[in-house]
Amino acid sequence: MLRPLVLVLVLICGTGFFVGTNHSAAWAQTSPTIAEFADWEKVAERAETALEDQRASSAALEGLRAELAGWRALFQAAQSTNSARILTLQQQISVLGPIPLDGGGEPKEIVDRRAALNMQLATLQAPKLSAEEAYSRADGLIREADVIIRERQTALLLALGPSPLNPTLWIHAVHGISGTSSQIAAEVKTAWQSEAQKKIVRERLPLTLIYLVVALVLIFRGRRWSQRLGGWLAKVSKFIPDRLISFIVSIGQIILPMIGILALTAALFSPGLLGFRGQILVSELPVFGLGILVALWLGTRLFQPGQTGGFLQEMSAPLALRGRRLSGWLGAVWGLNHLLTRMAVYEDYSAETSAVLHFPIILLGGFFLFRLAKVLRGSSQDDNANAPAELPFRLRIINLLSKGLTIIAVAGVLLGAIGYLTGALGLIFPAMGTVALLALIVVLSGVMRDAYGFASGRDEQATRDALIPVLLSLVLTLAAIPVAALIWGARLSDLTELWARFRNGFQVGDSRISPTDFLTFAIVFAVGYMLTRMLQAALKTSVLPKTKIDPGGQNAIVSGLGYVGIFLAAIIGISTAGIDLSSLAIVAGALSVGIGFGLQNIVSNFVSGIILLIERPIAEGDWIEVGGNMGYVRDISVRSTRIETFDRTDVIVPNSDLVSGTVTNYTRGNLIGRAILPVGVAYGTDTHKVEALLKEIATAHPMVSLNPPPSVHFRGFGADSLDFEIRAILRDVNFGLSVKTALNHEIAKRFVEEGIEIPFAQRDVWLRNPEVLQPKPTARKKAPKKPA
Repeated sequence: MLRPLVLVLVLICGTGFFVGTNHSAAWAQTSPTIAEFADWEKVAERAETALEDQRASSAALEGLRAELAGWRALFQAAQSTNSARILTLQQQISVLGPIPLDGGGEPKEIVDRRAALNMQLATLQAPKLSAEEAYSRADGLIREADVIIRERQTALLLALGPSPLNPTLWIHAVHGISGTSSQIAAEVKTAWQSEAQKKIVRERLPLTLIYLVVALVLIFRGRRWSQRLGGWLAKVSKFIPDRLISFIVSIGQIILPMIGILALTAALFSPGLLGFRGQILVSELPVFGLGILVALWLGTRLFQPGQTGGFLQEMSAPLALRGRRLSGWLGAVWGLNHLLTRMAVYEDYSAETSAVLHFPIILLGGFFLFRLAKVLRGSSQDDNANAPAELPFRLRIINLLSKGLTIIAVAGVLLGAIGYLTGALGLIFPAMGTVALLALIVVLSGVMRDAYGFASGRDEQATRDALIPVLLSLVLTLAAIPVAALIWGARLSDLTELWARFRNGFQVGDSRISPTDFLTFAIVFAVGYMLTRMLQAALKTSVLPKTKIDPGGQNAIVSGLGYVGIFLAAIIGISTAGIDLSSLAIVAGALSVGIGFGLQNIVSNFVSGIILLIERPIAEGDWIEVGGNMGYVRDISVRSTRIETFDRTDVIVPNSDLVSGTVTNYTRGNLIGRAILPVGVAYGTDTHKVEALLKEIATAHPMVSLNPPPSVHFRGFGADSLDFEIRAILRDVNFGLSVKTALNHEIAKRFVEEGIEIPFAQRDVWLRNPEVLQPKPTARKKAPKKPA
């Protein structure tokens, strides 16, 4: 579990992640010389011979591959040699024009000049072409080496060895492990028999005892001291959250016991009695102890009873305790496997001995993984009680992980029992490493979430709902993918190869686009975009308000400047990144046809939006009516326009409807508009008096314009009233409804004062033959006669 974590630090910090050898970075500064090409030819021939014979070991092939990767990096950098000068010569040759087809009619000076330029171009292109050829050769050799190494790994993984269940093999294992123990004891006994060594032991005895006391105290009391320190800091500190304090202090549960293990190692080395085998065994004790401590720390941080907001929620106390214990046992199994593997390499155990010795460790690992899967399954069941009908993503991951661990545990033990030792080890222990990696991701994600909540001053619920902690967790998960690949057997060279392919980019026509080009384009475009927004803000708030341009024109200028600025930022970004768009012209032309058919409505709305900004038939704040929708224009974007109706609802209208359809703009140019108010009076009323009174009422309203003055018209004789109509020009048509309301109130008041009746509909109903509706008299039935 720890070795892949160490390797990822090498990936991040070491130069080997980017190039295969140490000298390749220096090579990339200059183009290869003739002597270097000669050296490359020797390396290439040696590599071709080794790959053809396939007699070199995998370690030798890895070293050869790293050397080839260094040469490939050199040739890749050399492909851009003289690129600027080559481009200049190509432009000069294109200026001279094409060669005449008939071979004549061209001045001798032009012919000579073209020949000289072509000669210079060929001379400058020679190193580039040589580098491209050598790059292709090195890349092909690297691919061949990778294929051979992978085939060997696959064959080793699927190799069937002796079954550890065969009782006849157990005696070999007993002899092997007892022989190692006897040799270690013999080495110590031989060293003790030396008088000089005894003197050294006596001289170093005080230091050895000090190391031993420190080791015992820190190993057995260090974790408890860290817990007490965390409890004390939680009581004293009033600003830092308890979870952050608990995490920081919990690291001491690894550091203090680890110092004790190092002191124990020093105490064992101090007398100088250990032989070579004993030194190998003792030197691996820190790794063994670190595995157990890290596993216990991860288990303690992950399996916490009753926690809310974490990965494992609402876990019962017995289940959490079982999970922490299983974590420690898994760390111990990993450490035992590490010790046995080191001793097996040194002692050169036979296949039978290795199979028998490793099988108990595989069995223990499978058993603890199976029990851990059961704990995870139990935690998800406890959490399911409060979960909705559809399981959240977290519970799905837990269920999937528990099922996967169960399958791996059973399959690993069965493979080990059959005799597939490498396959069993390749299942059990990578599964342990994956569990440790996932636990580390969960713990660090929780710490980042708590740190973000502390820095931003948010409460726990707001921190859970925030986006930034989720993004940080996503970045952490993506960064863990290379570690997971190393855990499951990927080679470091595989990752460096993927990184080299990624940095190399991809070829589109004659142009190669690399991640560096994308990064350059993104930075330049982002800077241009921010400058555009800053210029828009300055114009909108400082410059344009001081001009006589109406608000609609100001908005059009600001929007148009934004589109132009974004377009220029994209063009400058592409040019700065060095992306040649000429080679993409054919592809862009083919795509434009499909885009034209598939996005024609969007393109139509986009063009209509530009037309609206240029012609400005409508502007923000205008009162318009389009397609049966009436309201105020609130926003004009590139694709659509947002209208707020009088019901306070937003209507999104495509810009093409505003350009091609009929639009009524009540406030375009000015706010003046006409209001028409019908009025009815009873028959018999003096019509001239009514006309004069209505005109007086309309003229007296402050919102009614006096030039032209309001007019009153006698429209005719209605079914129930004499119909009049007031027509008045309003200073602001937006107040039309309130003006009509005020006029109606004034008319009702004045009509009452003047005794003018406002009629209402009346109907007289006449019934023809009303006697038909009267009920008919019913005949009385005769009572039956009583019998005599």
